[in-house]
Amino acid sequence: MSLIKGGMLDRRGFLKTTAAGAVAATLPLGGAWAAPKRGGHLRVAKGHGQTTDTLNPGQWENGYMLALGFAVHGRLTEVATDGSLVPELAESWEASEDASEWRFKLRKGVTFHDGKSLTPEDVVASINHHRGEDSTSAAGPIVAPIDDMSIEGDDTVVFKLSGGNADFPFILSDYHLVICPASDDGIDWKSGNGCGSYLLKDFQPGVISSFERNPNHWRDDVAWFDSCELLCIVDQNARTTALVSGDVHAIDRVDLKAAGLLGRKPGVEVESVAGTQHYTFAMSTNKDPFTDNNVRQALKYAINREEMVEKILFGYGSVGNDHPIGEGQRFHNGEMEQKAYDPDKAKWYLKEAGLDSLSVTLHTSDAAFSGAVDAGVLFQNSAKEAGIDLKVNRAPKDGYWSDVWMKEPFTAVYWGGRPVEDQMFATAYQCGASWNDSFWCNDRFDELLVKARAELDEDKRREMYYEMQDLVGNQGGVIIPMFANYVSAKSDKVVHGEMASNWEMDGERWMERWWFA
Repeated sequence: MSLIKGGMLDRRGFLKTTAAGAVAATLPLGGAWAAPKRGGHLRVAKGHGQTTDTLNPGQWENGYMLALGFAVHGRLTEVATDGSLVPELAESWEASEDASEWRFKLRKGVTFHDGKSLTPEDVVASINHHRGEDSTSAAGPIVAPIDDMSIEGDDTVVFKLSGGNADFPFILSDYHLVICPASDDGIDWKSGNGCGSYLLKDFQPGVISSFERNPNHWRDDVAWFDSCELLCIVDQNARTTALVSGDVHAIDRVDLKAAGLLGRKPGVEVESVAGTQHYTFAMSTNKDPFTDNNVRQALKYAINREEMVEKILFGYGSVGNDHPIGEGQRFHNGEMEQKAYDPDKAKWYLKEAGLDSLSVTLHTSDAAFSGAVDAGVLFQNSAKEAGIDLKVNRAPKDGYWSDVWMKEPFTAVYWGGRPVEDQMFATAYQCGASWNDSFWCNDRFDELLVKARAELDEDKRREMYYEMQDLVGNQGGVIIPMFANYVSAKSDKVVHGEMASNWEMDGERWMERWWFA
């Protein structure tokens, strides 16, 4: 039981550490940040959220709910600001030689907001919430390899997997996998009773949520604000105006074409962080004409990626190659031929599909990502040269994720990415996954997904992940034209340390990591 053991994992291997790593990982390499101080009321506006949002963690699908979830709840593990994995509710873990069995020892002294102590039973019930054939949780695919969970003593949970998974501790940091109190029918998620650093005082989906610092939280190095408000302001102009006027202290999804001007305003700071966030156009491969890979390839060559990075991201990002693995990730395939705008090649693929022309409708909305409608228009214009009539349908912002995404056959989407390749692929590309928004199924891909997950040899894993990226890029149903930096803005009265890049706004943990100057 000693091959993989310890409390901290980074992207390039397994390291031993203690819970102190969770604190050390937040400090910069050459010294300490200015000491945080407590106090004040923070107001943040997010360009996410809708009236159909729910406190059910299996259904969370936007940054508004991520921020709420990270503040109110805890998970077994946490992705630190430098991308490493550190203990959260688990204080340590160890794996069998083949990484198919994992033991997680829980931290002592953790209580839920109602005073109840954290138990292994809470952990088992919370993970089970996402498991099973009847589960509708988006985390279902990533916990599906768990064959069994058992409890040892009063502080240890044992996970037995269907096969080895070297990244399993990273999986347990997923934002859906919060630990809630066990109840007779599973878990109590409806009350918002968590063990996070903030208490949920009010939840109005798609409007506003309010929080107060948890005075009994097990950590004393987080949650510097006395209270916080999280506002849903999807309209970009309204969100920016709220920041400039001082109604809120920070916003996400800055209007990139106005970012430079915004950053010159007194008291406002614009921040850009490169990460795994990518913008996509998902084609339903189970619906014509997208059932034909020649049609999908034609559309992939009919998009001008460089133009999109320049005019939609204004340079705050890089071109994508139709797979979701970012350049900074461990197994990124940099050897794949980079797709470029090529109308002639797009026409060739259309002929292979038996078509002289193509007419399709792209459903988009600025709820999908900032500039998504404009991106659709650019795509429309570039596709004309390839004989493709791309109609752009602008959908309402509210209800886009519930009524349009994965309902219409061609939609605009944003993804925050995942810290490890297996998690991203299992969430959105494995056949039958709840969030496989192209409904793509490929036997070879699914075979490699299982093999790569269990493989401990880094070189062999790399070969498999390279092939998987090639399969997704050249046979899959998702166009990924660009990776977007996380661009946010805040008042200069708000201070923070090193910014995490696993999600926008400091990994969506701004509520507990930031403070007032």
